[in-house]
Parts: sequence; structure tokens; C-alpha cells
Amino acid sequence: MQSNKLRMAIRATAAVAVFGVAGQASAVSFSAGDYDVSVYGYGRLNASYDFDANVANSTRSAAFDRLENAAGANAQNDDITGHFGADAFQSRLGFKTTSPEGVNVTVEGDFRGGGGGSLRLRHAFGEYNGVLMGQTWSNFNSFVGNTSTLDFDSLPGLAGLQGRVAQARYTTGPMSFSLEQPSFSVLNGPDERNSLPTFTARMEDSQGGLSYSAALLANQVTVDNGADDDSAVGFATFVAAKMALTDMITIQGTLTYTDGANDYLYRSGENFGAASAYVNGNSIETISGYGGSVGAGVNLGGGRSINIGYGYVEVDWDDAESDLGAAAVAGQSESNQAIMANYQWTPVRNVMMGVEYQFIKRENVDGTDSDANRLLFAAQYNF
Repeated sequence: MQSNKLRMAIRATAAVAVFGVAGQASAVSFSAGDYDVSVYGYGRLNASYDFDANVANSTRSAAFDRLENAAGANAQNDDITGHFGADAFQSRLGFKTTSPEGVNVTVEGDFRGGGGGSLRLRHAFGEYNGVLMGQTWSNFNSFVGNTSTLDFDSLPGLAGLQGRVAQARYTTGPMSFSLEQPSFSVLNGPDERNSLPTFTARMEDSQGGLSYSAALLANQVTVDNGADDDSAVGFATFVAAKMALTDMITIQGTLTYTDGANDYLYRSGENFGAASAYVNGNSIETISGYGGSVGAGVNLGGGRSINIGYGYVEVDWDDAESDLGAAAVAGQSESNQAIMANYQWTPVRNVMMGVEYQFIKRENVDGTDSDANRLLFAAQYNF
């Protein structure tokens, strides 16, 4: 019984990730000839109040690169407090079809593109007999250990790349393997070149009262200015787990380690990914990092829940500082962290409202730091 309840909790977490609501997602389904078609989506209002610096991005998510610090990263906000904003950019529309032969096709978008207000492609892929081609969640990703947050970008240190990439993937049982569009940046290097796809392998399963996931990733980081070029192999790994302690309470967490693959260390660097490497003379050197998150969810019944979570990431700039000098890395973000607590309420099916408190903090390599306190409100209507 506990295992079944845990599986339902995991499915609910996946629904949060895909549909952005703590509750059962729905769709308008119909048949068109021999095809089964579903249309789904939601309209959503996000609102934020920043007590300190204005750190809100589109969808009112917290942005670490907007935090004030002594190095002047966000000087326009100095000595200004109290910022309110609201938008509906997270609103979403998607289509799914299943052919008579069992071919599944999904196309989905939202309105976060171009800084907010423009249609953005989220998912566009086909799937048949375990073979997936197109753009969707990276295979180096899991929602198993995620805590439900109202902030669209959520906590630092979640498992893997919490984003969507073009890929070819094969899934068999609990195992999945993919070749994906690579993602990396190099500090002070010549032009970056994608020389090979990123390879990933992931296992995700449940047993007894535990659901878990683990993954590995390997990529090649290459720089090339036409005359000189060099490359290095980067790798990353994560583990994630969720456990139902009682019918009401779940705990969950994630751990990630990267070396030469910091784009896959979620919410590191300025906001989403730190540099994966740097160039020292004619040699490319990798940069490592680690992070994690922990959280708990309490189901209060009657469509009400409380969720609390903490996330932390840190990037190791010591070698780069030694090789390049302190000035070259002084303003780089060394650590990002966030604490969130929210109350969510589903008064009727397909409607969710919630309020969330956030505290975020950034510390740079030179020791300067800044933090911010925020309140979020969200209202979402699914179809």
C-alpha cells in the first residue's frame, strides 16, 4: 500500500513539473479519425513582491544574476526596496496525438520566450517503441527528488538539467540512454565548438517505500579559434530520491556533482549554469562543482498542502583563480542558495492557488555576497 501511495506521489511530482500545478492535470481529449488527440494547458498568474533588490525574472522567478553585490552586479537597485510585479507568461498550451500504430507526438509551448510574452517551444517530439526523437526534458534530469515550488525556476541543486534539449533517446524498462545537443561555456577562451553530442544514461525506478533515480553524463568541451584548438572531457552525475514517511508526509532530495559540465549543475553560476572550463595558455582546464536540495511535503487534506525546501550549489574556482589571477574570476558566483516555503490550495479540480516565501543568497569568489527576501503568489486554471 505504501509503495502504491509513493508511486502516486511521484506521478504528482511529475505533473507539477509538466503542468506546473500541485494536483491532477487534465486534458480535453477527442478522436480525429483513427487518432486519439489531447489538448491541454493552463492560464496562470504569477505575482511577486521583492522586499529588497528587484530580482524577479519573467514568470516572477528569482534570478541570482540580479542580486545586488559589492562588485556592482546590479547597481541600479542600490538602496531601492519594495518591488511588485505580475505576469501570465507561464501560461501554456500543448497537443498530444497517438496514431493507430502507437506513435505518440507531443508539441507544447508557453509564453516565456523573448523575455516574456512571446511563444516559446518547450516540447516537440515523437516516440515509438521506446525510441524518442525531438526536443523534450534532458535525459540527465529527474523530478523524483524535487520539492513543489511556485517559483517556476525552483531551487538550486535539483537533479541534472531542469530544461529541454534536442535529443535521440532510447528507453527500456527503468533505463534510458540519449545523445543530446551539448551545452557548455568556457571562461576567457576562444570560440567554443560543439564537436560531439552529449551522452547520458539514467535509471529511474521505485521499490517498497522508496522511489529513486541516478544518472551519468559525458560531454566534450572544445575551443577553437581557427589556429589553436583544445578539448577536454567533462562528466556529471546525480542521485535523487523520494520517500513517503506517512500518508501525509513525503521527504525528498537530490545530489549532483559535475566536472567540466557545469551547465548541468542546476542554477549554478550567474543563474543557470557556470562556466564548464577555462583556457590557461593553450590548454583547456575543467571546472568542477556540486549541489543538492532537500525538502518535505505535507498533505493537509481538502486540496491543501505545505511544502518546504532548501537548495545549494557551489563551483570550485580555485584552480582558475590560481592560473588566471584573482581579478579574472572575482565577480563569478561561487555559491547560490535558496530557501522556500509555500502553501498551496486546490479549491476545485483544475484550480490551484498558492503563496510562497523565498530567501535567496549569492556569494562571489571575491567574498562579496547579497541576499533577498521575496513573496510569491500564483493562481492557475487547467484545462
